[in-house]
Amino acid sequence: MDHGLRHHGDIDAEPGLLDFAVNVQGDGPPGWLRDRLVAVLDGLGRYPSAAHDARARSTVAARHGRTPDEVLVLAGSAEGFALLPALRPRLAAVVHPGFTEPEAALREAGVPVVRVLTRADDGHRLHPAEVPAEADLVVVGNPTNPTGVLHPAADVAALAAPGRVLLVDEAFADAIPGEAESLAAQRIPGLLVFRSLTKTWALAGLRAGYALGEPDLLARLAAPRPPWPVSTLALEGVIACCEPAAVEQAQEAARRLVVARAEQAAALAAVPGVEVLPGRAPYLLLKVPSGDGERVRASLRAAGIAVRRCDTFPGLGPDHLRVAVRPAELVLRLTGAIADALGGVGDARARKPVPEHCYPLTTGTAQ
Repeated sequence: MDHGLRHHGDIDAEPGLLDFAVNVQGDGPPGWLRDRLVAVLDGLGRYPSAAHDARARSTVAARHGRTPDEVLVLAGSAEGFALLPALRPRLAAVVHPGFTEPEAALREAGVPVVRVLTRADDGHRLHPAEVPAEADLVVVGNPTNPTGVLHPAADVAALAAPGRVLLVDEAFADAIPGEAESLAAQRIPGLLVFRSLTKTWALAGLRAGYALGEPDLLARLAAPRPPWPVSTLALEGVIACCEPAAVEQAQEAARRLVVARAEQAAALAAVPGVEVLPGRAPYLLLKVPSGDGERVRASLRAAGIAVRRCDTFPGLGPDHLRVAVRPAELVLRLTGAIADALGGVGDARARKPVPEHCYPLTTGTAQ
């Protein structure tokens, strides 16, 4: 297996660095969500209950117009990817550039994988006809990580076929206003949708998410799980983040992200030599001049800034960098450091001390 597939942004974001490498928004959950989690701590002496799981599934189902038996609560999307070999695919097709963990899990289990590469000169558009007809498992992200491309729902749905499982990774769908192009509410035979709650709600350390799909398909996916696979805290987090007030709060954050992303894209595009690829996710894919990528990353690290290397994503190279959307004062430091690395004159203001906390997009009073 290509072990670069297991490189993720947390590896780039070493302690002490200003973190543009990880796409989590904020340093921790908002106060109201923290209170919800604290409220269940006294129950940690007991095993996670079936009733708590049922409540989580019911809350998720109501959020997406589904039934509870169409929901499987996960210990983060990563658990769902690790379970994919239980579906016993004969040939998996993974659309790249995209999140690499699904391919890593499949290859580690000995599942044959074919890569379907989107192209920069085509805006990394998805072409369903390019997926091999014999693939009985297809994996695609929407929006795609790290390109930020949001594929039309019709194009993604066109990947479904008799006898095939179509997995759509919607880890960042709640960061898109109106959750545009989501298939989470669609009942398409063979469709699996994975959702993560760790990005918008700064719960990366909690591991909380869920899968949506046909009950029989979810049962096959869950077959290898041990007892009590999802903690009491994670179950409560799923419930809290899927209640109507929290969903609306996430959408308010998504609308703010649109503005912040556009401003950050403009600031980065103004740096000579930096190309900002179009996209709609809460991160930006950059391209620097050929041969400069590793030097730019090293220079940024020396300046105390972490960005996500992208040569571990199939279809991209060392001159691609991914940066999370951050507040304007932090973007100023990033643009100055990139300008310095590329030989420009960095703005002295870009090197001022950085605030301790980053971008709490989801603060509020949801109940």
